[in-house]
Amino acid sequence: MFLENFLYLGLDSKTMAKEKLQTGKQKTPVIYKDTEMVSVVNDFEGAYIRQPKYTDAISLLNTSKKGLEAKTALDFLALSGFTQDEFQETFKTTVKTIQNHVNKDLKLDASLSEKLLKSFALFDTGIEIFGSGHAFHQWLTTPAYGLGNRLPFDMMDTITGIQLIEEELIRLQFGDLA
Repeated sequence: MFLENFLYLGLDSKTMAKEKLQTGKQKTPVIYKDTEMVSVVNDFEGAYIRQPKYTDAISLLNTSKKGLEAKTALDFLALSGFTQDEFQETFKTTVKTIQNHVNKDLKLDASLSEKLLKSFALFDTGIEIFGSGHAFHQWLTTPAYGLGNRLPFDMMDTITGIQLIEEELIRLQFGDLA
């Protein structure tokens, strides 16, 4: 849900113009309404389309390979509550590099796109369980018993770490404290 609220699909003017040339028609993005969605920052809703891009492995793979718009990384930074240092540590890139990509209208590489998509999915689940992005961020920076008393945040720099955090969140969701 978090990603559904905020994922920028890259339907920029270039893409829409290209499609119009190829098909003779221009696609209009469809915005789906879901009353149960958690809206963390309403300011971003206009720029994002509520279509899930991480619902299955194939969608995740395809979206990652196409690359996300660089603006998505900056929006994740704003929405997650991460500091710039935390973001840079987790995603192994600098905010300055991302800003340069935005200015040059470049897409992110597949690896960074995948990590962002998985992180959006993780925050979606975390917000659902903890009730807010702030509360989830606090949990990320607290040792978790089910993760060997490690800080979940320290595990977010790899896809495997994100998967382990997801598994811990599922256990918490169903009442398992281990």
